[in-house]
Amino acid sequence: MPTYRDEAVVLRTHKLGEADRILTMLSRRHGKIRAVAKGVRRTSSKFGARLEPFMVADVQLYQGRTLDIVQQAESLGSYGSDIAAHYDRFTAANAMVETADRLNEAESTPEQYLLLVGGLRALSRGEHAARSILDSYLLRVMALSGWAPSLDDCARCGAPGPHTAFVAQLGGLVCGNCAPAGSPRIAASALELLRALLAGDWELVDAASPADTAAASGTVAAYAQYHLERGIRSLEHVFSEGPR
Repeated sequence: MPTYRDEAVVLRTHKLGEADRILTMLSRRHGKIRAVAKGVRRTSSKFGARLEPFMVADVQLYQGRTLDIVQQAESLGSYGSDIAAHYDRFTAANAMVETADRLNEAESTPEQYLLLVGGLRALSRGEHAARSILDSYLLRVMALSGWAPSLDDCARCGAPGPHTAFVAQLGGLVCGNCAPAGSPRIAASALELLRALLAGDWELVDAASPADTAAASGTVAAYAQYHLERGIRSLEHVFSEGPR
């Protein structure tokens, strides 16, 4: 049908003409959507503030040839202002939506949408350290996309752990026989933190030391960027803050 309705997260926006914007959104049922929101940059716009990055909205769209057209928008989650007010939350949110944009060039799933919404909600409320929310999101969305890292057995030969070498190119932990020379090593405590981030064990995550948090973040960033096959530009700003 030419008109449809869905829930969507606004990933990014671009100016179009004097008053319009092109929106890139991740929706619950229709995957990634590119649409024009007409007149939203005017002060008289009724729903311009509902269609900013990190906002979640119930949108009605008209299906166009190349770009759809937003006809209505009702707010479901006003997370943008609370995220933008804190630099660590803002940089983490940017890395999350950039990752979602990259991953969902193919057809997405409702689980990926819900994971992103949950992550943005947690950031806006300051429920946990922003970097930890980002790391958990990256690990879990990679797993939903079929790239779950091996955090126990060897990713290459299946030999049971414990192992200490983590090689992103090989899929996670690898045994001594499979690890290339010079492979980076990860401490047992940082590895336990990675497992907690993937499982959403926030009691363990929140109690982690700054050293383990930094080590886990570096490992997650390397793994995610390898499988996305290009860098996540927003991560540069996340890491410039230092451990959180």
